[in-house]
Amino acid sequence: MPAPYPREFRDDVVRVAQNREPGTRLRQIAQDFGISESYLTNWMRQAEIEAGNKPGTTKAEAEELRTARRRIRLLEQENEVLRRVAAYLSQANLPKMMYPLVKELATDGIPVVVSLRVLKLARQPYYRWLENPLTRTDLDQAYRANALHAAHQNDPEFGYRLLRDEAENAGEPMATRTAWRLCQANRWHSAFGTKRGKNGRRPGPPVHDDRVKRQFTAQGLNQLWLTDITGHPTGEGKLYLCAIKDLYAGRIVGYSMAGRMQASLAVDALHQAVARRGGTSVVAGCVVHSDRGSQFSSNLFQDALTRHGLLGSMGQVGSAGDNAAMESFFALLQKNVLDRRQWATREELRTAIVTWIEKTYHRRRRQDRLGRLTPVECEMIMDPTTAHAA
Repeated sequence: MPAPYPREFRDDVVRVAQNREPGTRLRQIAQDFGISESYLTNWMRQAEIEAGNKPGTTKAEAEELRTARRRIRLLEQENEVLRRVAAYLSQANLPKMMYPLVKELATDGIPVVVSLRVLKLARQPYYRWLENPLTRTDLDQAYRANALHAAHQNDPEFGYRLLRDEAENAGEPMATRTAWRLCQANRWHSAFGTKRGKNGRRPGPPVHDDRVKRQFTAQGLNQLWLTDITGHPTGEGKLYLCAIKDLYAGRIVGYSMAGRMQASLAVDALHQAVARRGGTSVVAGCVVHSDRGSQFSSNLFQDALTRHGLLGSMGQVGSAGDNAAMESFFALLQKNVLDRRQWATREELRTAIVTWIEKTYHRRRRQDRLGRLTPVECEMIMDPTTAHAA
């Protein structure tokens, strides 16, 4: 079963279809994006349902249904706790200690937090009973520090205030002063606030060796991908684009756009590239080359590479030539789209970028190095199945 198209890609296709010029058929738009017409029809129908123009189940309603199911599952777990407690208390001549029962229920799949809530027991004494030497305060501090550290690893340029926001989104809220104290104690400072080029300090070692060494050649599809991030201002603020390019035919196999340059931007682009190329089994072993940007050095991006069986590669610091083939694509994008006019909103610029990539760059712009073929034509000749799946 092929991997589903990423949500961001589906939204982009629907947006282009809804704003198509009069006389443009959905079949042509579907061909431009390399998808079937039935997929596009279904996506547009769902968009109409979300807008309230057609009857059907919206995503909000589906989420409500999932919430109700989770609530039912929780009630079933609580009922199981009460049933087991009643049976436990009915036994004669046995000491009535609840902590062993909580542990037994946890072994049987009932979450500890559910059992403790039903039995009206505090978590701290229970974990102490499990020979946990940490106090509740120490445990809370450890969870908060872990959340801040994970956020710092993914986005080293964030200061303690933004790290606190990320930790809160991960389920570990805390006061701003607490976040500052933990960051100061562990020296988790923003990369932008760190002095560079002084006192003999040099950048740390790259996460990966340079497997490309400026040899921008590939003998087949999914052998070498290049990636980088660029940004462009709009009336609402900057829009950042992370793109992934298959060097063999020069096709952009994955991209993601957002208003903030975070590690998740690069990860979303990578997931899209893997999905559009047919899944992990197809792209495993491919080299993904980037610069040493914090987004590509983050644990989040490294975990994604490992999960899909991809091999990382990084160029030198401050050396644009180490990723020149990707820089050339961004130069074309700058000339043909970004600098053509002023962009009022991020949505407007996003639609223009997607349309140019999928319709013009992939299917109309012929390249000398490909024998005057477009990237799509070249890939169709090389492997029709893979090219169509993308």
